Amino acid sequence: MDDRRRFGNAGEQLAAEFLQSQGLRVIERQYKKTFGEIDLICQDGDEVVFVEVKSRSTFAFGYPEDSVTPQKIRHILRVAQGYLLETKQAHLPWRIDVLAIEFQEAPPKITHIKNIDIPERFW
Repeated sequence: MDDRRRFGNAGEQLAAEFLQSQGLRVIERQYKKTFGEIDLICQDGDEVVFVEVKSRSTFAFGYPEDSVTPQKIRHILRVAQGYLLETKQAHLPWRIDVLAIEFQEAPPKITHIKNIDIPERFW
């Protein structure tokens, strides 16, 4: 496993612990399909939450959440829709959250962006 993957996994672990402390239940980690991956899938009451985790050790390439591009949102939507159909949960409410983790300080700073805006044209 390369350093980049180890760093990403550490961010996802921290994100999972944070979400659990907020009352969410993690039901899938690194859920993969041929056309994409969702970092974490959680349950928040009756709502399914698809979580994109972005971690940064420096701001050289911007803030972590800046890397959640329209193309990334399209991939998340595609995988999320597949998950909901595959698990027969398409009738449940769902949302996409972003967890931005900044490792520049200790403890790391976590920003939880709930229910990100999805441009209408993506539907």
